Amino acid sequence: MSTELPESLVPPPSESLSAPSRRTFIAASTAVGGAVVAGGVLAGPAPLGATEAAAADGPPSSQVTVSVNGTRHTVTIDNRTSLLDLLREHLGLTGSKKGCNAGACGACTVLVDGRRVNSCLTLAVRLDGAQITTIEGLDRGGRLHPLQEAFVEQDAFQCGFCTPGQIMSGVACIQEGHTGSVEEIREWMSGNICRCGCYVKIVRAVEQAAAGGK
Repeated sequence: MSTELPESLVPPPSESLSAPSRRTFIAASTAVGGAVVAGGVLAGPAPLGATEAAAADGPPSSQVTVSVNGTRHTVTIDNRTSLLDLLREHLGLTGSKKGCNAGACGACTVLVDGRRVNSCLTLAVRLDGAQITTIEGLDRGGRLHPLQEAFVEQDAFQCGFCTPGQIMSGVACIQEGHTGSVEEIREWMSGNICRCGCYVKIVRAVEQAAAGGK
């Protein structure tokens, strides 16, 4: 009696054991593709000590000397360090605030050689020999600056985050002679944003200080 099965019941021939499965093929291709670099050459291990040498070199740095609030400082900093980070991270002067860090809000305003600047956009290495004044340097023998007193009297702040920059900008505004009218003060203080909306009182404080507190 024949033992052969009908053709319809005979299973299809199995795939060769040597043929990779689809999953194996994809995994192998991915691994090889990740190792191949331009020109089809496999990337070898980095030369011994190359990684350590690169880490030792580090980013370029420079020594800079500045006078901040009358005190001379000489520091070695990464060339990418902003004046704001020099003040806050290296000198511990945290009065100047980091708001937008893009020069749009004015919270970081300080005076450099008597001129107001956004310290977050100013590279510290470019200020060697400069005279810098921050909010911490406005007091006179322990007494508040007239504009600081005016801010208190006019209640020209709420959260206070923008206040150091507002005051520094206001001091410059007065020194520059841009206090002839409310409109002029608003124009020359427009680079300083107050998210609490204290603009009316800020202008009044600048007016008061400009008038000698009268």
